[in-house]
Amino acid sequence: MEVAILGCGYVGLELGRQLTEAGHRAIGVRRSESGIEAIEDAGFEAVQADVTDAETLSAVPDADAIVFSASSGGRDAETAREIYVEGLRTAIEHFGARENPPERLLYTSSTGVYGDHGGDWVDEETPLSPQTDKTEVLAEAERVALDEAPENGIDGTVARLAGIYGPDRTRLERYLEGPVTEGYLNMIHRDDAAGAVRFLLAEDLARGEVVLVVDDEPVSKWAFADWLADECGEEHPPKQTTDERLADDDLSERVERRILTSKRCSNDKLRTLGHDFNYPTYREGYRDEIEAYRNQPE
Repeated sequence: MEVAILGCGYVGLELGRQLTEAGHRAIGVRRSESGIEAIEDAGFEAVQADVTDAETLSAVPDADAIVFSASSGGRDAETAREIYVEGLRTAIEHFGARENPPERLLYTSSTGVYGDHGGDWVDEETPLSPQTDKTEVLAEAERVALDEAPENGIDGTVARLAGIYGPDRTRLERYLEGPVTEGYLNMIHRDDAAGAVRFLLAEDLARGEVVLVVDDEPVSKWAFADWLADECGEEHPPKQTTDERLADDDLSERVERRILTSKRCSNDKLRTLGHDFNYPTYREGYRDEIEAYRNQPE
């Protein structure tokens, strides 16, 4: 299987490594020189191209599947639309018009499209309720992947990723120091996020469908912070309610969205499809980081 990873960043690099180790051909696509170097350092093929520029995409070899995991870099909704919607549409039209088009497109979305559910469970059948301009863009991109890709002869799949953590992205000290705002955490380790995408492609599953990619155990932020403190040998951090956090009038839209969107995401569908996790909960996923913290020089 040949897979082109458009926007080959944190998860994409791990996906490329896993595909290569499994005997597949991975082609990482980034627009920056530093991005190309990161792909080469990860040990697989790199192509410099921009998802918003169809002409540069001509440099990407034909592939059986396209993974669209480009990022807007946390910038505003207008920039996000340029990348997620217009960039995705450009990629679909470009690859769909090739003599040997890909069979599949997998778009990596976010559980942010659900909005707030008051801590209730959500799954693939739960109606979307994006509450910011940015999450409206993400929901629109999902529709592009599922509706417009088939119009171009490509089967679309949406992998809705929970909060990604892993090497260099654990925010461990932030939780230990506090204050920690109430709510739920829905998480997925980087290796399992990449592994789920690889699994869906390699096993030829979920064409035309949405799949939630989240670990087995959503957890209260307060409980998670106290568990981390216990494991690291530290005092429990200070806590704050949602109202107390919102009283800070210096919050960005992104932070406000996280504070106001409480939900628990179910991975029943992914489990039913047969996927196994390396890190089924945060307990396994944070093990190495906790050990490193406890062993650091005093």
